[in-house]
Parts: sequence; structure tokens; C-alpha cells
Amino acid sequence: MKACVFTLGCKMNEVESASLMRGLEARGFEVTDELGYADLYLLNTCAVTAEAERKSRQAIGRMRRYNALAPVVVLGCAAERDAEAFFKREGVTLVLGAQNKGRFFDLMEKRGIFREAECGFSELPPPKQTKTRAFLRIQDGCDRFCSYCVIPYLRGRTRSQRAERVVEEAKRCGAKEIVLTGIDISSYRDGGTDLGGLLLRLGEVPARVRLGSLEEGIVTDEFLAQMKAAGNTVPHFHLSLQSGSDAVLKKMNRRYTCAEYLDCCRRIYANFPDAAITTDIIVGFPTETEEDFEASLSIVAEAGFARVHCFPFSPRPGTVAAKWEDLPASVKRGRMERLIEAAHAAERAYIGRFLGRELTVLFEEDGGYTENYIRVYAEGAREGMLARVKLLKTEKDGARAEISEEII
Repeated sequence: MKACVFTLGCKMNEVESASLMRGLEARGFEVTDELGYADLYLLNTCAVTAEAERKSRQAIGRMRRYNALAPVVVLGCAAERDAEAFFKREGVTLVLGAQNKGRFFDLMEKRGIFREAECGFSELPPPKQTKTRAFLRIQDGCDRFCSYCVIPYLRGRTRSQRAERVVEEAKRCGAKEIVLTGIDISSYRDGGTDLGGLLLRLGEVPARVRLGSLEEGIVTDEFLAQMKAAGNTVPHFHLSLQSGSDAVLKKMNRRYTCAEYLDCCRRIYANFPDAAITTDIIVGFPTETEEDFEASLSIVAEAGFARVHCFPFSPRPGTVAAKWEDLPASVKRGRMERLIEAAHAAERAYIGRFLGRELTVLFEEDGGYTENYIRVYAEGAREGMLARVKLLKTEKDGARAEISEEII
């Protein structure tokens, strides 16, 4: 029997799908994450934008073209938002939504819609490791309720994996780098253990530890000291910004100012001079003026971002921002082009600081990443190799390097 687990959306979805794949393998299935002929399809959907929902619906038709007789199970945020719409689609036998993925193995042979709010952290098998890096799911849900975001309504309130279980999975996975993922890992808490405390406990694991997306409030002197004390947490901070305008941040219900955000950046650089700070910026929020957008352009260079993920605003039904007048598509496109250009300039400037220097790279199938998240390509690299390299020049989405020595 062959099962196909097809995933759209965020890294959290990818990690959860990897867990489902491992659970299916343990039950005797041959498993793939590429669309093709299968006897069972799992569709892990996304609802972060209207386009993501559209692709989620289209995926069902694509699956049925490969095998119209195979059952299709739909999970994830788009299914949580409109379970009935998915269940009505021909071939769909089961809809679980976003908060009940851990119940899949108990319900996989049933038919219907099963959605119940999670009271605790939904347990899943350790994820199937398909890359050199292992992604560990440590938290789910969100309590922030940003005015543009539908995720708290779909994934529920914040809840965390037990620290003991996280450390156990980290030791067992055998990966050379572990990435801690969740919807809002800054809110991680297991009893008296917060995210900094978890990093200290993971310090005993013989692997690099990389953090997923963080919120501004986590960056305190105490947290940075805990990162240093752990010894194996790499200096890469994906610190969500969303806008460089205080007026827009307030309308977004983001609870910081640009000055506070930049102060966090300065604190990071003071403790980790080579740190990479990457971020997300939404373009064309309903109340964004040209002046607001110019502020976002300015902060890209001022913060010294290593990489910027740019997104045009997409109104999500049920959110506060969806009630406000959307900006014209032409305005969003123009601003996206300008922000992408600024982001590329910032990334080239950041990489340029390290040309001629040696850094440590963990290579994957196509290139690898330094501790501070510079994409590196080198002659003679192979998947799974951890090596010291000298950066020579910028190339594609990163840098070309030569290998100095392999680290055992």
C-alpha cells in the first residue's frame, strides 16, 4: 500500500506531515511526499492567504487524476476554516482540520468531519527525517491575535510540548542540526521551563540548534545569555517585524514600536556580532500610506537584515483587517518590487561582510547553511558534511566557498 502526504504552507505543516509519514511507515505503508499514484492521500492544507486555500482545493483534483478510487484525508488550517466545503469534494472521506492531526491514526479508516479543540499539545510520532536537519515541533497555537492573521482561530491557543520529550527527540534523531519549530515558539513554556530554559537543556545534545520564528519580546539579556550558555544554539534570529511603521504596527495589533524592535536588533548584535537577523514584512496593509511603506524600506537597511521575506497583504475572512478597505493590487505590486530590491541589497551587503572569512557549513543535497544562515555552495561538498569553509564570492542566493576542512 502506498500513501502520499502532500503539504502546503508553513514549516510547521511540513514538520507535522513528516510525523504523519513516519506513522504511516510504521503501519506498513510505502510513503511519499510527491504527488503521484497512491492508495491513500493525505492533504495538509494552508489558509494563511486566499491563494493558499485555492491551491489546497486544487490539490484534491490533482490527487484524483492519479487515482480516483483512493480515499483523500484533508487536514490543516484551510480544512479547519471550512471543513464542510472540503468534505463535499468528491473522494474526500475524512476531514480533521488543524487541531486534531494527532488523532489521524485512530480515525484514518472512518468517514466524516472530526474537529475538536485541543486541550493540550497534540502528540504526533517523531517526524520522518528527510533532510540533514531535523525539525522538531515544540509548540502549537497562538494567543497574539494580530489583526491580519487567521491562524489563532484555526490552530487554537498556545500550548507546548513537554521539555523532556523535546530533549528525547533531539537526542534520538541523530541529526547534525535541529530546528525548533512552532506557530509561536517565543511563548514556549513547560511548567517553569521557557524557551531559554529549553535551550539550556538542549545544550547537552551533540548538534547545532536553530530557532524558528521569534517575536520581539523574547529578546532579553537573560534569553541571549541562555543562548550563549547553551553553547550549541546558532546565531540566527528570524525576528518577525511585519512593518517599519509604528502606525501600521498598531493597526496590526503588533505590541512593539520600531524603536523597540531596533533596540532588540542592537542587543542581538552586541551579544552575537555575526548574527543573522531575518524577518517578514507585509506589503500593502489596508492602512499603509506611502510614508508608512517608505519607513519599511528604511528599516531594512537600518536593522541590517540578512534576509527579508516579503508578502503582499491578503485579507482573511474573520479577521479584523478583512473589514478594512484593501489597497489596489497595482499599489501592492509596485511596493513589493521596491521592497524585494531593498531586501536583495541588504542580503548582498550582509554576505559581503563575510567574504574571505571562514565559517562552518552543514551541507544538504544542494548547498548548505552556515551558523548564521548564509547559503553556501562548494566544490566537493556532499550531503551531511559539516565543514569549515572560506567564503569567496556571492553566488545565486548565497555564496561560493572552498572547503578548508571537514569536521568529524
